[in-house]
Parts: sequence; structure tokens; C-alpha cells
Amino acid sequence: MVEFKGRSESIFVVTVVFLGLSFISVCLRCFVRLRLVRAFGWDDALMVLAMALQILFALCGITGSVYGMGQKLEWLDQDTLETALFWWWLGQTSYVVTVVVAKVSIALTLFRLTVSRIHKMLLWFVIAISIVVGLVFWFMLTLECQPVSYFWQRFHSTGTCISIEYLIDVAYLYSVTAMVCDLILGLLPAFLVWNLQMSTRTKAALAGILSMGCVASAAVIVRIPFLPTYNDKEFLSQISIWSNVEAGLGITAGCLVTLRPLFRWLGDASYGATRSKRTEQRDEVLAAGSRSGRFSGRGHDYTNLGWKPAQ
Repeated sequence: MVEFKGRSESIFVVTVVFLGLSFISVCLRCFVRLRLVRAFGWDDALMVLAMALQILFALCGITGSVYGMGQKLEWLDQDTLETALFWWWLGQTSYVVTVVVAKVSIALTLFRLTVSRIHKMLLWFVIAISIVVGLVFWFMLTLECQPVSYFWQRFHSTGTCISIEYLIDVAYLYSVTAMVCDLILGLLPAFLVWNLQMSTRTKAALAGILSMGCVASAAVIVRIPFLPTYNDKEFLSQISIWSNVEAGLGITAGCLVTLRPLFRWLGDASYGATRSKRTEQRDEVLAAGSRSGRFSGRGHDYTNLGWKPAQ
């Protein structure tokens, strides 16, 4: 049995828990979009991709914790530390891509409800700035050392690494940008549903569900004070923990947005079995409109959320 020291056990547990939550949520989303709504879109495909990347990121955290992530460097022998450094390097690069892809997926989901030009511009801003800053951070983390393998083979090879201060500065830039984008994705739904022909209570519920995509910002905010620990002698445990929380929460919250048809289906045991032929034909039309972007002649798809648009 593996014996954990320091905060290795915390990293292991947090990684497994949020991997499980995000995996279940993505599976439920796929069931809703493929079976109930029958309109699997680009936002769904990107969320599945984010889940695949999350599995890689989680694998790095689980394996890394076994080999010493979360422990003090002086506790580890050279071979173990080299293995742990490799999994840390692979994990931090996969983390950035995971979070960016999930954020783009959430933005594309909100595009289904977007009417105003300024709202569309805000969503494009979120997508563009997330990708650009994410790529900068990813390249810096990936190419932190030259040659790249020097990052984990520094004990028996020669090479150079960039100053850790530059890395921390870019990490701050990435974190602040991620926080701002998450807040935009969280606040924008309130404006999107404002003019829908629904009761105030229904509008509030819809806005709350759509705003779940911003909950990952809480993990980003909590992680910011720990960024200077890149300089510490302990193996980056707090950064690893909150990075896993951010990725897991982002994917889970982004999938919860699409699950309302599932709850309706669970509440009606005859759903899908006793629907009339007319209802089935209507669902096919709505799904076709979703795939082609021509729902109600305006390009907005409410069907994946289970809400009826304004007439």
C-alpha cells in the first residue's frame, strides 16, 4: 500500500474526487445531448475534449502524489524526485489546456442564448483572451527549461531554465485573466434572460443555472496567494490542489447548465416511451434547428437547457 507523506494524500484525494465529479457530469451531459435533446453541438464536443484532458491532468496528479508531490524536496531521493518532477511538468501543461477548453465550451453554450451584439462581443472576448493568455502560459510552462527534459533531469544533465520570477508574473497574469473571464461568464446570463417572456422566478432560476460556469473563479481566487510557492522547498502542494479544484469545478458547472431535461425525464417515467408522434416530430425539428443554428429563425438554441424561448 502506498504511504503518503506531507500533503501528498490531500493532492491524491482532491484529484480523485474532482475527477469523479467532472466525469459523471460529462457523461450525464452526453446522455442529455445525444439521447434526450438529440442535438450534440461544438460546445458539447469541446467539453468532452476538456474531460479527456482532465483525465490526463488527474493522472499526473495521482501519479505525482505517489512519487512525492506535496512533500518537502529534502525527503525525496534523486530518482523519485526526477519522476515527480516529470509528472509535475506534464500536469501543469495539461492543466492550462483543460481549463481553457472548458471555458471556451461554456462560452459557446451561452452563444445559444445571445441576441445582443455587445453580448456576442463579450463572449468572443472571453474566448480570445482565454486562448491567447492560455497559450502564452502553456508555452512558458512547457518550454520553461532548455532542453525541455532538463526540467526533470536537472540532477544528471546540463541545461538552463527561465527565472522563476518571470514564471510567477505570467501565472499572476493568467490567474487574473481567468478570474475576469469567469466573472463575465457568470454575470452575462442575467442580461441574456432579462427580456425573455418568463416569470421573474423562472428568469432567476435560469440565470442561476447558466451562471454556474463561473464557480471555477472561486478556486482561481483562492490559488492566487499560493503562486509565490513556486519558490518554496515544498513540492507545490497548494497550487496542485487548487488547480485540480478549478479544472474539476469548471467542467462540472459547465455540464450542470445542460442537465435540466434530465431532471424532467427522471420526473416522468413515461418520458420517451409514451410521447405522441407529434411530440417526437417536434423534438426532431428542434434538434435539427439546434444543429443548423436556425432555431426560431434567430439562431438561438434553448432546447438543450429545457427552456422555452420568447415568442
